[in-house]
Amino acid sequence: MRERLQYPPKFKVPVGWFFGCFSEDLSVGEAMPLEAVGQQLVIWRSDDGIAHVHDAFCPHLGAHLGHGGRSDGGRLVCPFHAWEFDPDGSCAAIPYSSRLNKQARLRRYEVDERNGLVMFWWHPAADVGPLWQLGQVTEWDDDDYTEPQRRQWEVAAPWQEIAENALDLAHFPYLHGTGMLPVLDSYEADGPLARVRTTQQYDERAGGAMGRIDTDSYGPGFNIVRFSGIVDTVLIGAVAPIDEMSTRITFSFTVKRASAEAFGSEEAAAAFTEKVGDAFVAEVGRQLEQDVVIWENKAHIPVPALAEGDGPVMQFRRWAEQFYVPTGATESAP
Repeated sequence: MRERLQYPPKFKVPVGWFFGCFSEDLSVGEAMPLEAVGQQLVIWRSDDGIAHVHDAFCPHLGAHLGHGGRSDGGRLVCPFHAWEFDPDGSCAAIPYSSRLNKQARLRRYEVDERNGLVMFWWHPAADVGPLWQLGQVTEWDDDDYTEPQRRQWEVAAPWQEIAENALDLAHFPYLHGTGMLPVLDSYEADGPLARVRTTQQYDERAGGAMGRIDTDSYGPGFNIVRFSGIVDTVLIGAVAPIDEMSTRITFSFTVKRASAEAFGSEEAAAAFTEKVGDAFVAEVGRQLEQDVVIWENKAHIPVPALAEGDGPVMQFRRWAEQFYVPTGATESAP
């Protein structure tokens, strides 16, 4: 990740649920390194199939448990001296000692695995547990929707600058060529949950069709976006701040299958779903990659000179403030 000297280091790592890995990428018995929220972490799956996240460095002599570590008998085993740790982070066994070191503990992070994602809870105070829960995406287990397609990017920009982009309605026709200015139907914030409802005209490649984009955000790290108008598509956007100045973005898409009745056969319906779904997913990815150029080179303007049609940028910023813990605060909720 290149240095960002021209970008004022205003933002801290926010509090929230953040992306650890895709469920399918973490096998039983496997341990993987995870760099996120300014920390070095280990993510592993015990023999009972449950995913866990802990601080990465063994408190014995500092080996990284995600590089060569493994799960054995439901415990995380260090690759250096084979010390074993229970899922709660306590030292459970030392193979060459009859006595345990009770001071040898790993910080444990709460995990929520759903929608094909392993998400973990971050707060700088270890004793502050989850302050809200994630939403369930019912389409993920619905046979009327396709198997998910996944995309991932690492961007040299803070979480807030990236998330604000969705509320900056005026940039869509000019940067992305999406037709008319999107219409904001509503923006509602209720604690960590924010709901955005917009009407959007797609560009000429999609026939200029009108559609909707309905977004539910559960804090800074997880949002559900439902697109309609061309083909019903559900996007799960899950992010993880790598540190204060860089962000890992993951998209998971599922597309509603076309009906055989409408196309005359299962084969024709499947071909249409694949063609249109793939094109739509590619278009969302194209737009994000256009945004990356802006995000990685822009400055944060604390008091922007806004115009009518810009969207609820300042409302979003007020909502985002709740996810930053004041410097020195370790026990209070954000």
